[in-house]
Amino acid sequence: MTLRKTPWLKPARQALCLLALLLTTLLTTLLTTSLSHADQGTPSFEPPDVILQGVAFDLSIADLGDTAGPRLRLSDKTIELTQDEDGQWQAQGITIDQDVSRVELLGGDNQVLVSTELSAIPAWLSLLPALIAITLALVFRQVILALFVGILMGGWILHGMDAKALLGAFGDSINVHVLEAASDTSHMSIVLFCLLIGGMVGIISRNGGTQGIAQRISRVIRGRRHAQTSTALLGMAIFFDDYANALIVGNTMRTITDKLAVSRAKLAYIIDSTAAPVSTIALISTWIGFQVGLISEAMSNIQGWNESAYSVFVNALPYNAYPILALAFVFMVTWSGRDFGPMLKAERRMLSEGLQPTKRSSQEAIVEEAEITTKTGVPIRAFNAIVPMLVLAAVTLGGIYATGLDALGPGEHALRDIFGEGDSFSAMMWGSLASCVVAVIMTLVQRLMGMTETGHYWFEGVKSMLLPITILMMAWALANVNDALQTSEFLVAALGETLSPAWLPAVVFVLAAFTAFATGSSWGVMGIMMPLVVPLAWAVLDMQGMAGTAEGMPILYASVASVLAGAVWGDHCSPLADTTLLSALASGCNLVEHVRTQLPYALLVGVVALVFGTLSVGYGISWWIGLVVGAVILFAILMTIGKRAQPLQSQKDTVTAETTD
Repeated sequence: MTLRKTPWLKPARQALCLLALLLTTLLTTLLTTSLSHADQGTPSFEPPDVILQGVAFDLSIADLGDTAGPRLRLSDKTIELTQDEDGQWQAQGITIDQDVSRVELLGGDNQVLVSTELSAIPAWLSLLPALIAITLALVFRQVILALFVGILMGGWILHGMDAKALLGAFGDSINVHVLEAASDTSHMSIVLFCLLIGGMVGIISRNGGTQGIAQRISRVIRGRRHAQTSTALLGMAIFFDDYANALIVGNTMRTITDKLAVSRAKLAYIIDSTAAPVSTIALISTWIGFQVGLISEAMSNIQGWNESAYSVFVNALPYNAYPILALAFVFMVTWSGRDFGPMLKAERRMLSEGLQPTKRSSQEAIVEEAEITTKTGVPIRAFNAIVPMLVLAAVTLGGIYATGLDALGPGEHALRDIFGEGDSFSAMMWGSLASCVVAVIMTLVQRLMGMTETGHYWFEGVKSMLLPITILMMAWALANVNDALQTSEFLVAALGETLSPAWLPAVVFVLAAFTAFATGSSWGVMGIMMPLVVPLAWAVLDMQGMAGTAEGMPILYASVASVLAGAVWGDHCSPLADTTLLSALASGCNLVEHVRTQLPYALLVGVVALVFGTLSVGYGISWWIGLVVGAVILFAILMTIGKRAQPLQSQKDTVTAETTD
C-alpha cells in the first residue's frame, strides 16, 4: 500500500525542525550560563611576583563577577577598585610598609568576600643583584662569573630567600632568565648584527682590506695625537648607530693605534665616548624614533601641552649636557695629549710594552688569539674593506629610510620623521648581511681566496664575537632580573617625593644615571623613567604656577634631557652595558680595564655636566652659559692634573726614539 502524499507534510517537517533548533539553542544558552556561574567561583587576588616595602604596586582581582561596589581594606585604609579596558578589576597605587599585611575584599554591604596576606621584602634588596655583579666584575675581573652570581642572587630573592629558593634560582638562571633574554627579537637582532659584522670583518682582515685602510690612514696620520683625534672624528662620522660605530671604528683603527703606541684602553674610551653620546643627540639615528616615541607617550595624558614630541626632543637637545660635554672632553684629551688616573698608567704601559711586551690577561689573550692576520702574498687594497663598510652604512641608512617611509604612509614627510619611524633593527641586519655578501664576492672575483677559505675566515670572524655575545646575553638576563625585582621603581619612589622645580633636572639625571649604571641598559631606563618623569615634572611645575611659562619650560625640557643624558652616562660607565662591552671588544681591550680607565673621565664629565649643565638650569641660568663654563672647567682640570704619557722609568734607558706627540 502506498502512502498518499499530503500537501501539509513538508511544511510540518520544516516547522518541527525549526522548533527543535530553537529548543537546542535555548538549552545550550541556559547550560552555558549555569556553567559560567558555577565556574565563576570566589574572587581571588593576583599580586605581583615581588612586592617592595614602600613601593607602590597594582593588585588585580580575578572572578569578581557582578559584585556591587567592591573595594579593598588594607590595615585601616579603604581602597576603591577600578576596571581596565579588558574589564579586569584592579586596586592601584597600593603600598605596604611591613613584612606581612592582610588585605580584605569587601562587597557593597561591607561583607568580607575574601582575604589574604601579602608579603613584602625590604626595597633595598632589589639593588643587591646589580650591586653584587658590578662589585665582583670590578674586583675580580671575571665578568661572566659576576653576571651569573648577580642573576643567581636575583633569582634567590624572587624565590623567597631560603635553601630551597637557592636551588630554584640556580635552575632558573639559564632556562628562564637567559632564555627570556635570548627570546627577545630586538636582542636577537643585535646578536645577528654582531655575528654578521664579525664575519665581514674576518673576511676583510684576511684579504688585506683592513691592512690597506691602516696603510692609507697611516700615510696621513702623524703621531699619537693625530691618531686619537682621527679615531674620534671617525666615531663622529658614524653617527647613525652606536653598535655599528663601536664595531667599525674599533676594527678599523686598532692596528693603527697599536703601531703608534696608543693604549687599547684609550682606543676603547674614544670609541665608547663617540658611540651612544653621538647617537642620542643626532637628529637622524637609530635612537631617535625610540626617544621621540617615549616622549610622545609621556605627553599623551597631559592637558594644556600641545607641543609635538619631536619639537620637545629638539628643544631638549641643548640641555643634554653630558653627551655634549663628553664629546668635547674627548677632543680635549686627544688634542692635548694629556691623561690622568688609570688611563695615564695604561698609556705609559703601552709606550713601554711597545719596546718590551708584557704578559696579557687571560681575556686579552683570548681576544688576541681571535685576531685574523692578513694572508701572505695577497695585494693590500684598502677598497676591499672600504666598499663593504660603505655598503653596510648605505644599506643600513637606506633600510631605516625605507621602513620609516613605509610606516608613515603616502605623502610628504620630513627626513627626521622618516628616520624616527624607521625599523633600525631590521635595517642593521640587512646592512650587515649585504656587507658580508659584497666582501665574499669581491674576495672571490679578485681570487684572493677560494670559497672554502673565505667561508672559513668568515666563520673565524663570527667566532670572535662569541665571547662578547655571551656577556651580552648574561647582561640582558640580569636586566630581566632587575625588572622583575622592580629596581627602577624603587629608585624612582625613593627620590620622587622630594623633588623641587630647581632641583628637578639634577635629581632626574642622578636617578637615571645610577639606574642605568646598575642595570646596564640605557634604553630600559629611558623606557621606564620617561613616562614617569614628564608627567611628574609638569605636575611639579603646575603646583608652582610655572607650567607652560617661559620660566618653567626650560626646567621641563631639561628634565626630559636629563632622562636621556643620565641613561647615557650609566650606559657609558657600566660594565653591564652592551656598548661598553662592544667598545672593549672592538678595541681588543679587557672589559674591566676599559671600565677602570674610562670611569674617572666619565665621572669628571658627569659631575661638571650635572652642576653646570643641569643644576644651573633649575636656577634660571641659560643652557649655553652652563655648557661654555662646563667646557672651560673641564679643559682647566685636564691641563692642571693631566700629564703627557712617557715610557715607564725602568725602561727609559732602552728607548731609542720617543713616539711623536
